[in-house]
Amino acid sequence: QVQLVESGGGLVQAGGSLRLSCAASGRTFSRYIMGWFRQAPGKERELVAAISWSGGSTVYADSVKGRFTISRDNAKNTVYLQMNSLKPEDTAVYYCAAAARAWYSGAYSSSNSYDYWGQGTQVTVSS
Repeated sequence: QVQLVESGGGLVQAGGSLRLSCAASGRTFSRYIMGWFRQAPGKERELVAAISWSGGSTVYADSVKGRFTISRDNAKNTVYLQMNSLKPEDTAVYYCAAAARAWYSGAYSSSNSYDYWGQGTQVTVSS
């Protein structure tokens, strides 16, 4: 069992930055792929970024490449999402999630592959 708690959301102007954190309970955090998803009103939940067990592999949505960075600290049971050059279209509720899957399976791209979810944190980018 893994419990996930996000923090760091808020209101920021376009061009600004935020860093989201997701703290996980449980002693097997390092065995989970971690992902950040977002869902805007009226839209489907989409993958923003995912990171492998060791942190050695990452994947990003095309819309955030070069602006967002996912990282993890297994000693602290925490995954981060550094968001720079924010745009109004980044406005959404951001969720972190954990998947007990192998990275090479490619399962990280589907929300259906994730076993545990946080409650979400709101990010609002004003123009």
